[in-house]
Amino acid sequence: MAITSTVAPAGSGPWQGAWQQLRRRASVKTSLVVIALFAITAAAAPLLSTLGGWSPEEFDKTAVDPYLGGQPIGPLGGISADHWLGVEPVTGRDLFARVVQGAQVSLLIAFTATAIVVVAGTAAGIAAGYFGGRTDAVLSRLMDLTMSFPSLIFMIAMMSVARDVNRIMLMTAVIGLFGWPGIARVVRGQTLSLKHREYVDAARVGGSGPWRILTRDVLPGVAGPVIAYTTLIIPGMIATEAALSYLGVGVRPPTPSWGQMIAESVAFYDTDPMYFVIPSTCLFLTVLAFTLLGDALRDVLDPRRSRT
Repeated sequence: MAITSTVAPAGSGPWQGAWQQLRRRASVKTSLVVIALFAITAAAAPLLSTLGGWSPEEFDKTAVDPYLGGQPIGPLGGISADHWLGVEPVTGRDLFARVVQGAQVSLLIAFTATAIVVVAGTAAGIAAGYFGGRTDAVLSRLMDLTMSFPSLIFMIAMMSVARDVNRIMLMTAVIGLFGWPGIARVVRGQTLSLKHREYVDAARVGGSGPWRILTRDVLPGVAGPVIAYTTLIIPGMIATEAALSYLGVGVRPPTPSWGQMIAESVAFYDTDPMYFVIPSTCLFLTVLAFTLLGDALRDVLDPRRSRT
């Protein structure tokens, strides 16, 4: 009977234990619900626009009053059965259609840029930490060089001079270009602490090549901090895209994004505050949800930062 008592329960392990800790946090549950809501909204943006009855670029002049400078007709920015979140001043474009389409654009750029950052940063960090020597010196100096640039100013300059290109692809590449050194440094430090562990030395003595050791022994060891760091940089990516669009060098009209909508709403915040409140609330909730989730994941998955 004593033997059965020492057997680990089915499905137990470090990842299951981490999940159990996360499930006990109300902030994590709320964050997951918010993230899932916006992710589904972004994925189903064309369908939701069709259900709303308006496309993001479609004008409805009957929804605004030409004698009041194009102010929406009706309370709360023109919210009605026809326009679920109201309309834009002057143009009469449906806010619901533009918000859901903006969610798709903003999250697509943020998620794709994050994927580039995580893949490039993890690869560079593992290579620098494991191989050391000249490889570490070259990659570390490249990290320092990239981080020394005033990234926002450089992004604005690059986005301003590149005109006849796909803005979404360009923004994704530019944001990803400046984001990888942070995670690379985290992974490098973690790899330095792992490469002399007993199981790594045993794999090396057993004849395993560097690729097998990196993918089978080192990479799983850095997965926790990488996952935690990933959820923490996603809100930064969303905010960066919004900032570039707000400054007029990001996504260009008529393609909507949350940052662009916030920039356009500034001129109407005193006469039509809902035009400002709706995209700002979406941006705020998304960034807050990812931040809270990332903070919880960092506490649970990164033992060096545990605060529980």
